[in-house]
Amino acid sequence: MASRLKESGALTSDWLPTFAAVPRELFVPDLMWPGRAKGTGAGQGEAIDRNEDPEAWFSAVYSDVSLTTQWDDGQHSGTGKGRTPTCSNSQPSMVFSMLDALDVQETSRVLEIGTGTGWNAALLSERVGPGNVVSVEVDEENAKSARERIESAGYHPTLIVGDGFEGHREGAPYDRVLVTAALTEVPHRVIGQVRTGGIIVAPYATTYGGEGVVQLTVQRDGSAVGHFVGSSAFMRLRQQRQKRRHVRDYLGGKPWPADGEKSMTTISPEEVGDWLPMFAIGLQTQGMFPWAEYYDDGTYTLWLRDAAVTSWATVDYEPGRDEFEVYQSGPRDLWDEVAVAYLHWDNMGRPEFGRFGLTVDGETGEHTPWLDHPSSPLRPVC
Repeated sequence: MASRLKESGALTSDWLPTFAAVPRELFVPDLMWPGRAKGTGAGQGEAIDRNEDPEAWFSAVYSDVSLTTQWDDGQHSGTGKGRTPTCSNSQPSMVFSMLDALDVQETSRVLEIGTGTGWNAALLSERVGPGNVVSVEVDEENAKSARERIESAGYHPTLIVGDGFEGHREGAPYDRVLVTAALTEVPHRVIGQVRTGGIIVAPYATTYGGEGVVQLTVQRDGSAVGHFVGSSAFMRLRQQRQKRRHVRDYLGGKPWPADGEKSMTTISPEEVGDWLPMFAIGLQTQGMFPWAEYYDDGTYTLWLRDAAVTSWATVDYEPGRDEFEVYQSGPRDLWDEVAVAYLHWDNMGRPEFGRFGLTVDGETGEHTPWLDHPSSPLRPVC
């Protein structure tokens, strides 16, 4: 796996000794659900139990896939899949890409938000010394098992059970912050615990969808500014999860299309459904999210809903069609907003993740996405 990670550029030469010194197998429980490799479908595969099939277990551990280790905040048991994965040992290429973006120095003081299985905390302890590592985990059971694994591997960083959204002020100031769960808001309290010139690396998710790893540098004025360095797909930070209402709550008790107004669009739902355009749309829209309702004949309905439960839209996809039926209802024309954001991205030349950036105001916490440079902010379409 080291060879594959080096070949892909994820594992750099300065992290290679750390990779060798901290085997991934020490931080994976006996029962886990491996993620599927690219091109074979999304989600998790069937459970693998080390005690029953050690060969398959080791094969999964040394594959470049994420390994789900907990479902439903620990409320799920057994070998079947739960509803929502809530802890994992992250994909190694993502782990080392983010560690590379963190740009740690020999004596960097590092705060990790989300201990998870403990592998990142141990890797950082090996690289900068355990006395320079603070890791915060909100889930008590995950924190307990991670501590056991980390200490069994010979490391003793500061491990805290608490709310990572608050950081850990007692250990501040930090030179680096690594976040291992997706944020919809970079906590300004955490920014305030980082030295000027310090770096924060975090997966940043839009409400609409799509997600990328952002590398922020803390400025003298307390703001944090930086580019995205690639795509990502992490579990949401527990404190920032969103509860979404069922589509029936938007229809006012009436059958679809209720009071929706009909129109047609030449933009296919397929065009706006990939991770990159979703991310670009999400940076330009606020408080809306999509959901696809699939049918057996290969068609589907793209639903759009707003977080305020005031507006909805549907777009029906049928293969081979050039126009698609749209219904919209409420004070916001959600499909129109998506179309404007998509066309803006398209007209800009379909920029990749690395051209986007983010500025977080240290006082107000306001988040401003931009393209190429902070002086070119992306304006919300509504």
